[in-house]
Amino acid sequence: MKLAVSGKGGVGKTTVCSMVIRNMAERGFKILAIDADPDANLGQALGMPQWEEITPISKMRELIAERTESQPGSYGTFFKLNPKVDDLPDTLSLVKDGIKLMVLGGVESGGGGCICPESTMLKALVTNVLLFRNEHLVLDMEAGVEHLGRATARAVDKLIVVVEPGRRSMDTARHIRQLGQDLGISQVVLVGNKIRNDKDREFLKEALSDFQFLGFLPYDQGVIEADLEGVSPYDRQTEVKKTVREIVDNLLEAEK
Repeated sequence: MKLAVSGKGGVGKTTVCSMVIRNMAERGFKILAIDADPDANLGQALGMPQWEEITPISKMRELIAERTESQPGSYGTFFKLNPKVDDLPDTLSLVKDGIKLMVLGGVESGGGGCICPESTMLKALVTNVLLFRNEHLVLDMEAGVEHLGRATARAVDKLIVVVEPGRRSMDTARHIRQLGQDLGISQVVLVGNKIRNDKDREFLKEALSDFQFLGFLPYDQGVIEADLEGVSPYDRQTEVKKTVREIVDNLLEAEK
């Protein structure tokens, strides 16, 4: 199963992503978790040891130069467009309890969407893990699908967009769905988060009636406290954990 998770900043996307990953690992699945959000805090949400010490791949200048046959930090020069990346998930991942975590990082220079060694390396890596690795994969993305190309997008089984009760969150969900569909992702589904009451749930269901919802996660102070303390929310006994189990049940049932 190949999943990509996106959503407007602040909706709890990474928290939801981490809890889905932890629940799948708890069931015995081996998961490759890819942090493709430049904010890069999936490691903390997963409870990975030494997560702060991970160097994002986009910052590994010598590795990028070696694999793309380029000069570190160079732009406007020739470089290899199909660098070798198939060994990186096994050599550059943090591993804990059946979860392998890779951090992509962001490309900070050369312009958004630039054709540069860094962006070429990241896209080659995403292509490899989506098309050629036989394991469950979860991509934690920013509010878009910029790491995906047309070929790789079709390998995504579901694009999960996390939404909260609010107009900007819902507008972002519609925008992400359009971006995904333009690339060929047919399954774009929602997870409602920070639901305080039945009114919030019905508001989202009515306003986004043309989407499928996998589930609705309640507003939970325990999740907020876990984030403040820098620990995984999955290690807390919260109401959210129960709902996450139901969401993963729905995902696995759909794959049968």
